[in-house]
This record gives sequence, structure tokens and C-alpha cells, in this order.
Amino acid sequence: MFLDEWNNDSEYVEVKTSGSTGEPKRMMVEKRRMLNSARITCDFLGLKKGDTALLCMSTDYIAGKMMVVRSIERGLQLITVPPSGHPLGAANNCPLSIVRSSSAGLQGKNYQLSFAAMVPMQVYNSLQVPEEKERLKQIKHLIIGGGAIDEAMERELRTFPHAVWSTYGMTETLSHIALRRISGPDASDWYTPFSSVEITQNADGCLVINAPEVCADTLVTNDIVEIENNRFRILGRKDNVICSGGIKLQIEEIERELKPYVRVPYIISKRKDEKFGEVVVLLTEGSTDEAKQICEKVLPKYHIPKAYIHVDQIPLTETGKPARKAALDIVKGIKT
Repeated sequence: MFLDEWNNDSEYVEVKTSGSTGEPKRMMVEKRRMLNSARITCDFLGLKKGDTALLCMSTDYIAGKMMVVRSIERGLQLITVPPSGHPLGAANNCPLSIVRSSSAGLQGKNYQLSFAAMVPMQVYNSLQVPEEKERLKQIKHLIIGGGAIDEAMERELRTFPHAVWSTYGMTETLSHIALRRISGPDASDWYTPFSSVEITQNADGCLVINAPEVCADTLVTNDIVEIENNRFRILGRKDNVICSGGIKLQIEEIERELKPYVRVPYIISKRKDEKFGEVVVLLTEGSTDEAKQICEKVLPKYHIPKAYIHVDQIPLTETGKPARKAALDIVKGIKT
């Protein structure tokens, strides 16, 4: 149990990465830096002692661990429910387990959450059920991380009465180092780093993070960004660039272009090509013929895949992110 590890004599905690671009890795992080990260987030959101926070993610990963650490650092009442796709669902409408509380007995509908962190899938599922959607609306600060937020979901969240945020961060930064407002008149495509975080770009246009309170070393990411007025927006990942015939194509951009038209799970990947160097490949759980027709109709010429592969299931990581390396392995193993 995470609390046992937190309360032991070691100055470190073991965490593992999500594995979105390869195999998950284990690393040791300092408890004091986790407390720094917790303090920074709580200060930014204005959370105070006695506020309620929901833990609905696994403490195997940094996002779940940090919810516990925030409750410890700020004296929050941490309400736990089993990790699931419906954290606000009827199955959890019962006396909830209070890990850290100054008052017992918070039950079912009789509480308002001050703070919750979810992955996009949990938010999406909650939006589909009227009772869950209403509970979601009542959360004062909802942060969403661990994956891209769909445009349709973002439009719906924009109307929420309280603060909804998209987070930017990774295991190495002990959860997020920047937030982007999704709801209300301050909604934006730009992430604002915390005041203790310095951002720059390297020669490849990738984000460079200097956050000494949470990370001992300057961190060079693989995220290609645009920076303006000490804010940034993400264009894609360096390792998701396809160099095809001398033209650089961003995998995420092609996926965004297809999103309004493809109704089944899909993922864009690439393969080596003698003529072009690399070419675009689309993996889909649906018909490859249908996917080809859509792509040829809606995509710019250079974005159209050269190959289409049917798979029973699009590869995902344990945290629900696209498993890019697994997709590459599938492409390598199939001759098209």
C-alpha cells in the first residue's frame, strides 16, 4: 500500500512511468519533491485544510500517488473509490472510505468535492450518465490528465460552472507543472506553467522544463511546442514525426484531422519505405476500405496513409494512452 511506503524511513518513493512510448520504467523520486509539487498545486487552486478530494485512480502511478500526497500536505479529506471508468457512478454511491479526514461520515450524495483528478476516459464516461454528469459539474476543481482531451468533450466541459483544467506533466515532473483552463471565459489552448517553472525550447522545437522544486535536473521533453508570453501549446511529439519524401508530418495532427469522421478506434503509425523514407500507416478496428475512403476524401494529399491495417483492438497503455511502440511493432510484423 502506498501509505506504508510513504510512512517508512526512506526518503524516496518508487514510481513507474505510463509506457506511452515504450516499456514502463521504474524510478525513485524524493518525498520532499513530491510534497513540493503537492504544495504548488494546492496553492494554485486555492485548496485549504478540510477541503474534500477524490482519489479514483490507481496509486501504482504518479497521478494516484500525488492525490494522496496533496491530501497529506494540505490536510484534505481524501475520499477514495475503486479505480474504474465510472468513479462517480451508482456503484460508488455508498459510505465512502475517508483516508484523511477531520470529520467522518461523508456519504453518497451528501458531499461536494473540492478537488478531483481523472483521466479523459473517466470524464467521458461520466458525461454519458445524467446523474454522474451532474456530480461532475459540482466538482469545484477538476483536473484532467493522462491523455488527450477530445474536442467534443472539451466543448461540453467549457459550459461547466466550476473550474476544469487540462494538465501538462509526466512522471519525471511528479505529475503536472502547468495547467490549461477548459471551462468558462478563461478557457484557452495555452498551458500556463506554475510560477516556479521555467520553460524554453531546444533546437528541435521541443519543450525544455526547469522546475527545481520538483525535478533535480533540467528536463528535455519530446513535445514540440509553441511558446508565447511564458505560455505554451503542444503541437505534437518529436518521436511522432513522420519524415515522408522530405516532408515532416505530425502523427497527432493527422489523428486530429480524422477525428470528426472516423467513428471507430484508430491510430496513426508509420513504416520504413524505400522511396519516401517513411510513410503514414493507419491501424483501425473497423473496415480498412471504409478508412481508406474517408482518408482520401478528408485528408491533405501528403497526410493520406499508404497502408491500412485492421486490428481487433488498438493498442493502449495501462493508463489508456495510445501505445505508439506497440502500434509500430504491429506495422513491422505485417506486410502490406
